[in-house]
Amino acid sequence: MKSCIGVFDSGYGGLTILNGIRQRMPEYDYIYLGDNARAPYGTRSFDVVYEFTLQAVKKLFDLGCPLVILGCNTASAKALRSIQQKYLPQHAPDRRVLGVIRPTAEVVGKLSHTKHIGVLATEGTIKSQSYNLEIQKLFPECTVVGQACPMWVPLVENNEFDKPGADYFVKDSLLKLLAQDELIDTIILGCTHFPLLLDKINQQLSTLHPQPSTIKIIPQGQYIASSLEDYLHRHPEMASRLTRGGMCQYLTTESATKFRESATLFLHEEINVERITLN
Repeated sequence: MKSCIGVFDSGYGGLTILNGIRQRMPEYDYIYLGDNARAPYGTRSFDVVYEFTLQAVKKLFDLGCPLVILGCNTASAKALRSIQQKYLPQHAPDRRVLGVIRPTAEVVGKLSHTKHIGVLATEGTIKSQSYNLEIQKLFPECTVVGQACPMWVPLVENNEFDKPGADYFVKDSLLKLLAQDELIDTIILGCTHFPLLLDKINQQLSTLHPQPSTIKIIPQGQYIASSLEDYLHRHPEMASRLTRGGMCQYLTTESATKFRESATLFLHEEINVERITLN
């Protein structure tokens, strides 16, 4: 039986995380699970996000994943700590679940010169204050402000992210973020869907900011990949448990056909997908 790295997301966005990880470490075996039938998670309560995320983690454990990455910022913000502190010690002490917020926080303080950082994310991630807490824990000198972007995920999932209609919503969220702190020089894309809007973000920044080239935009994929690689170097006992066949399996709680069509936006390749249920 294969012993895979599991990657979970509420929808398709985690494919940007998976893509970054596979580019850096193509030798490992992976299972991607998208809870597309119940997406998005961004507006759901902490309790519901925890319940859904735990169901997905347990499914990946059952499928032979000793290590699971929550490629979903909302799940990382609302469920990760409870899973790590309450569930794993009692029920799966030999398994590990990691998120995407801390690895991003670990690098962003070093990238910002002004120490003023903006976060663009879902409503749930912004309300959780997870980025603020993690960044200021590591870099107490940093000021962090966040802006919820409620329309950005639907734009991506409906393949409207590169259409003219996306301009208004991208501009609106950027204006609201920059109005909170004019010293921001680093912006975290705190949702895994948002890298697909990167061209629109850069276009709008060029009209909204007097020196757009001074603002760094931080998609998470490359940083999560390097953080995971470092984690496996520091934990050879986990690395030795993982099989290396370069295989990737895709699972969804929605239609396999629908997932396959939408996944091409993120992966640019044809994939095989299986539909499953979570409970």
